[in-house]
Amino acid sequence: MSHATVIAVSSDTDHRFSKQNRSRVRLLAGLGVEGDAHLGVTVQHLSRIAQDPAQPNLRQVHLIHAELFDELGAAGYAVAPGDLGENVTTRGIDLLALPAGTRLRLGRDAVVEITGLRNPCRQIDRFRTGLLKQVVGRDASGAVTRKAGVMAVVLTSGILHPGDAIGTELPALPHRPLERV
Repeated sequence: MSHATVIAVSSDTDHRFSKQNRSRVRLLAGLGVEGDAHLGVTVQHLSRIAQDPAQPNLRQVHLIHAELFDELGAAGYAVAPGDLGENVTTRGIDLLALPAGTRLRLGRDAVVEITGLRNPCRQIDRFRTGLLKQVVGRDASGAVTRKAGVMAVVLTSGILHPGDAIGTELPALPHRPLERV
């Protein structure tokens, strides 16, 4: 079994598609990534604010598995940590297979709870033409599959660095599959 690790941390003070890699980020309980444009108790994604600015922010932290970048690279798309707007890039953990409510211990102190799947939009094609079809598709039964990572809320504050270990705590049964948030 591989060891789950944080390979990059990223943030941006502005609402841009990609985020800058950092040497560390601070996760703030109930808010998200300190200094990031998506920090807040209520939703901070511009399209969600337009729908209902009072809805809770279930997208405080965006995590993507680096294995997706490997897959995209094999398909001819050069994508690096932070490029798809994620705050935390992981390796060695199948984020998409985890049930809703899974808690991840990131580094020594921080704990996040997975709320659901990222629902990528057409902005991803502005970043790299054709990339949306690589991260959103259909499985054999025709159900939509989303591979652009997971969203989480911060339960316990902490500082996170590349190289930090990731621990996993599954929620009580029955497990709920991840849905888009």
